[in-house]
Amino acid sequence: MIATLRILAASTALAFTLSPAWADVNLRYLSSQGGLSAFELADELGYFEGTGITFENVGYAQGGPASLVALAGGSVEIGSAATAAVLNSIAAGNDFVAAYPSNGINDEAQSVFYVRDDSPIKSVADIVGKTIAVNTLGAHLDYVVREALHQKGLPEDSANLIVVPGPQLEQVLRSGQVDVSAFGYWQTTFTGAALRNGGLRAVFDDTDVLGEIAGGFVVLRRDWIEAHPEEARIFVEQSARALDYARDHIAETRQIFARVLAERGENADVAQYFAGYGVREGGLAVDHDIQFWIDVLEREGAVKPGQLTAKDILYVTGDARPRTEAKS
Repeated sequence: MIATLRILAASTALAFTLSPAWADVNLRYLSSQGGLSAFELADELGYFEGTGITFENVGYAQGGPASLVALAGGSVEIGSAATAAVLNSIAAGNDFVAAYPSNGINDEAQSVFYVRDDSPIKSVADIVGKTIAVNTLGAHLDYVVREALHQKGLPEDSANLIVVPGPQLEQVLRSGQVDVSAFGYWQTTFTGAALRNGGLRAVFDDTDVLGEIAGGFVVLRRDWIEAHPEEARIFVEQSARALDYARDHIAETRQIFARVLAERGENADVAQYFAGYGVREGGLAVDHDIQFWIDVLEREGAVKPGQLTAKDILYVTGDARPRTEAKS
């Protein structure tokens, strides 16, 4: 009997040793109108079942900077913003880690600057003095405009940017309240809906200015990663798995988008225009995704030379150290 109990005790101990060391972790986040983050898609696909990781949508973010403010303040565990906004936030003292690219820009998924067909605006040089609608200031579209003007030898602040929520971008452009509406790479659903109605013309897009590059990142706090290294690894790996799923199963992904948008009370019809996340296979970032914007911020004097390095910001699976991969 004693021997049997010893065997049972040893077996129980072994079972505890071999069982996953996952804790029940609830991750709060702010969603984006008309969009679905990769971790949301992964959750819908059941990739987090049995991991102890759950998600809680606590509202909407007008833009990436608002998401980062919430992350810094501790009201959410997941942030998401354009790379330049992430870097500015880190430079300001927030110890954030870029977990994985939230979106990328390429020929399929990109940010496009549209005007009405009858607009005299034909090129980047023509946006000087014009009013451009963007979803938020200090993020991707803001910096794309500045970089586009810089590349043409024009003052970087010579266009007037105003904030307009994504669902209203088409309306303010057609009504003449703005000269240009910028539809972000994460807003391809709104882009498709606007083009369906005709009468709009593209002037330039962010791939013209930046080439193929990560547009933004899902962001975690470093102290959270250090406290939850296994959960952080699972979060990143399963989110990257969902990025690959969306690339290979675009029709099914659009169906999921439509259902989730309907559940949120949003316009589910725009889901048919989802063009993919535009990221590399495996969801990996490369140094250029970060370093390009570090160079821009150093040139503008927003950060000191050497203050930020890509290797200190990018996440390595399993901990908060930087990636070492350099795939292209």
